[in-house]
Amino acid sequence: MLHPSYSDLMNILNENVEIGDEPVVKSRYSIVIATSKRARQLIDGDKPLAYSKSNKPLSIAVEEMNTGNLYIKGSDE
Repeated sequence: MLHPSYSDLMNILNENVEIGDEPVVKSRYSIVIATSKRARQLIDGDKPLAYSKSNKPLSIAVEEMNTGNLYIKGSDE
């Protein structure tokens, strides 16, 4: 099981969205794509943006997203 959950990550990524605006993350698919791209960057040598107990790139990417260091850009950004 993924910790934190997908719904927790969606709430973290959408917390800065104004009321009435469309959320940046609408599905778990967006989270999966963003974390997998970030994990690939970590494999290729990028420095982690957050501390993680794990050495696995995907776990580090999820932790970066959970701490707010990694976010998904909206269509207008």
